[in-house]
Amino acid sequence: MIKNILALIGAIVLLIGAGAYIKMGSAVEKLDAGALPAYMDMFNKVLKDGDPAKSMMKEFKVEEDVSGDDVKESITALVEEYNMRLTGYVKMFTKEDAKPDEVKEARIYSLCSLPIAHVFLNHSRYFGGFMPCRIMYVQYGNGDAYLITMDLTLAIHGGFPLDGKMSKMAQKVDTALTEIPERAAKGDF
Repeated sequence: MIKNILALIGAIVLLIGAGAYIKMGSAVEKLDAGALPAYMDMFNKVLKDGDPAKSMMKEFKVEEDVSGDDVKESITALVEEYNMRLTGYVKMFTKEDAKPDEVKEARIYSLCSLPIAHVFLNHSRYFGGFMPCRIMYVQYGNGDAYLITMDLTLAIHGGFPLDGKMSKMAQKVDTALTEIPERAAKGDF
């Protein structure tokens, strides 16, 4: 009797699985080839850390001899090299008496490529939620500092494939959002 019940449960699970595959299979086939790996990577990061925000970001440790003002100068100089525009800068706060594991200083840099923004907004107004691109400087009371920026993998590969022109534009923005903070963390100009 238990064997029959387990066989019945197994058959039901197989039918549900087959139905889901048939229903979703054709929709999944329309997605960018990088979509499923990108979602799985994000999901694995969430499983590891339990932090969905962290799974959608890139982080660069700022070298010890590079100050927040050095980072500001570096980012300001580098944006033009990547055909981006610094559209905003805010020093959110400085807390001189911050504990070692508490944020002492936070700054936000907003960057944008206006021609690329125009193309992507015409494609989908929801890309506006990613604009302007941001780089966050966070320094802790112990002196450790980081630059954090958006990982655009899902914006680029998470849906239907972007056309060739849009894909190239998105890659340019992704390169800028990787290389600018990576270089600024070293104090590079």
